[in-house]
Amino acid sequence: MSDADAVVLAEVGMYLGSLAAGDLAERSRQGRAHDAAGWAVRKRELTGRSSARWAGSITKATHDQWALARRGQAAHLAWLRGQIASIEARLARPLGAKGDKREGLLRGYASRGEWHAKSRRLHTLKDRLMVVEADWKAGRARVVRGGKRLANTRHYLQAAGLSEQVWRERWRAERMFLAADGESGKRFGNETIRVTDTGRLSVKLPAPLAHLANAPHGRYLLDATVAFRHRGAEWCDRITANRAVAYRIHHDTARGRWYVTASWQRAAAPVLPLEAALARGVVGVDMNDDHLAAWHLDVHGNPVGEPQRFSYALTGSTEHRDAQIRHALTRLLHFARRCGAAAIALEDLDFTDSTSRERYGRNKRFRRLLSRFPTARLKARLVSMAAEQDIAVVAVDPAYTSRWGAQNWQKPLTTPRRKISRHDAASIAVGRRALGHPIRRRTAPPHPDQSDRGGHRTVQARPDTRGREGTRPHLPGPRARCVPPGRGAKAGDQGAQHRSGHPAEQQSWQQGSLPLSL
Repeated sequence: MSDADAVVLAEVGMYLGSLAAGDLAERSRQGRAHDAAGWAVRKRELTGRSSARWAGSITKATHDQWALARRGQAAHLAWLRGQIASIEARLARPLGAKGDKREGLLRGYASRGEWHAKSRRLHTLKDRLMVVEADWKAGRARVVRGGKRLANTRHYLQAAGLSEQVWRERWRAERMFLAADGESGKRFGNETIRVTDTGRLSVKLPAPLAHLANAPHGRYLLDATVAFRHRGAEWCDRITANRAVAYRIHHDTARGRWYVTASWQRAAAPVLPLEAALARGVVGVDMNDDHLAAWHLDVHGNPVGEPQRFSYALTGSTEHRDAQIRHALTRLLHFARRCGAAAIALEDLDFTDSTSRERYGRNKRFRRLLSRFPTARLKARLVSMAAEQDIAVVAVDPAYTSRWGAQNWQKPLTTPRRKISRHDAASIAVGRRALGHPIRRRTAPPHPDQSDRGGHRTVQARPDTRGREGTRPHLPGPRARCVPPGRGAKAGDQGAQHRSGHPAEQQSWQQGSLPLSL
């Protein structure tokens, strides 16, 4: 980009950023009293200072930012209340008391010192809860344009390795506003920030900066061209048909480059019936903190081929972690396509409660492991990426997949040339649970001379076979066991072990309208 283009974009972004900051302050002052009439008044005031299209983009971005802050405020309220309830329940228990999951009792604190420290923390959390509840009732949301983290870095420049000038450049770049939603039917899908099929970028200038225009109708045409390497063909098809495309221009001060991000909404992908998705087998996936263990299973639940491992590193910046996750999921989807499977089975994991101090307070290492585990982001990414490949995603119950997989599949599949890990065995358990098969591997029928001839059931029966999980027929005669046949605690409920076929066992995920720029 030329220096002249950079100067014009910076001036336009800073001017629109000041308008966005003022609009956000006005929206925050209105709080819960905001209505459509107030929105119209704000948009009308911004139109006179910029243009109708820029005013619409600014007000919409303000509403999205305020709504995001309110959702974060609601989540913080729920977290505070959960922490307070958990601490109060543990304070009420005797010192050293053991917990009981069946009765819903938490364990007591180990020592008097820990009990005293937690009681002080309880009062601190209650004070914070009062402040957040007051903000919630008043409709007051606290938002920092440019980012709270970058704002706090201003007080620790030496520790962050930044000079004041570098920080100010980054702060100014983050507070710029150069984003506009598209509109179907308009030329190239966007009248405010327009990118032609040849890559020429032009921006509609606000009214006070109209003297900077170098093109008709108050527009500024950049000398540099734009190229989209990722999904460029799909983007070109949209703008050729004049379909809506949203653009965002941002400045990377560290690299000294300007970037344009294009995004658009996708139609919701149709949800395949579970039977159709599993007709060609499934790829079972076991999620871990550093890799995805996958194995292809046929329709009968038998592992086919070799286990696969797709590694990723959750270190470094947020962009680096996100790129690692996307790269691992891309390799997983390519593996599923090579296998011919139309579905991927994944555990429906959620570690929201497990990251609490009251759950694993002493085991900080384990809590940090659960906190950095990208369950929500990984599932959201996989759903959106799998929809592009016409691959269904099946969520299964994660209970005991690692334990039962290791018990039933790790040793039988291990050979002198192939070492099967616990995670590989867990991927088989996940896939069999998605197919409706029990996790237990197939057992050979008994010899004809045994007492239960003809009555032995193998676990390889199909899910639709009647009575496949029933108990063995009662045969008269002595038995070499303590409990009479058919009278055990789990005699008629084999689903208590493999957990397949339960009503809440399987569910399919549907792709929402996610922007491709995420």
